Amino acid sequence: MQIVDAHHHIWRQTDLPWLLGPTQPRIFGPYDAIKRDYLVDEFLDDLSGTGVVQSVYVQANWAPNWFADEVAWVQGVADQHGWPHGIVGYCDMLQEDARPDLDRLKDYPLMRGIRQQLHWHENPLYRFAASPDLARNETLQRNVGYLADYGWNFDLQVFPDQMDSAGALAAACPDVTFVLQHAGMLEDLSDEGRGRWREQMTAFAKHKNVVSKLSAFGTFIHRNDRDHIAWMIAQTVKIFGAKRCLFGSNFPIEKLWTRYPDLIDAFRAATADMSEAKQKAIFQDTARRIYRLPAPA
Repeated sequence: MQIVDAHHHIWRQTDLPWLLGPTQPRIFGPYDAIKRDYLVDEFLDDLSGTGVVQSVYVQANWAPNWFADEVAWVQGVADQHGWPHGIVGYCDMLQEDARPDLDRLKDYPLMRGIRQQLHWHENPLYRFAASPDLARNETLQRNVGYLADYGWNFDLQVFPDQMDSAGALAAACPDVTFVLQHAGMLEDLSDEGRGRWREQMTAFAKHKNVVSKLSAFGTFIHRNDRDHIAWMIAQTVKIFGAKRCLFGSNFPIEKLWTRYPDLIDAFRAATADMSEAKQKAIFQDTARRIYRLPAPA
């Protein structure tokens, strides 16, 4: 079966402030092994033989004032190599009017959406946004709503306890498709934490303009755990339905603890008992629909 990787990164170390200087604690743990260039040739070597035929690049937190440079560089990589096939860029959606910056990005043919990470956590190591309820910010909601005029998605990254405010954002922008990153970033694996995650995911899934990305399941456990992956996929598909779920590798972050073929094998094992139609939705159809990717020749 053909596979679309709907979430990966390539990067040059010199463009990423968070990779420069002394290693700082990160949500995914020590990262010295990837504190270097990770370019498209290595990415293609990593996925060789796995059945992946298309991919979508998701912004990798270049300096905010370089938002257009990041997209221009990735578009240039695609023009030269044929990969990736779609780009999710960055734009500051908290500025008064994001449209001039969005206009700077619209000339790049692979642009498919924007990600501005809104996740906030009581644990400072897990915190990215300045406050937990930015999704309720009227300026952000207005700017995200403009994405409908460009035909672009918003890749939404929040923790379970933020999903109520994320639902307010989805409701405020009914013409925008929201791609929930990493199936809601479950980090509390206690019975109580799992139950709270299911409740929040179920409520959030009622917004029909939301889909869920099945990705980054090693983030908080730092391993490629087949049982954990199977549980996360089964629960997310039960809540959203397969037609609203899509696979993403989150490489090279997951490269810290696994090989690409082993990651794919874990996802294939987790979906082996599903119908062919559901597998096809998860591994290719949803991503192609949401990110408007043509079927490969």
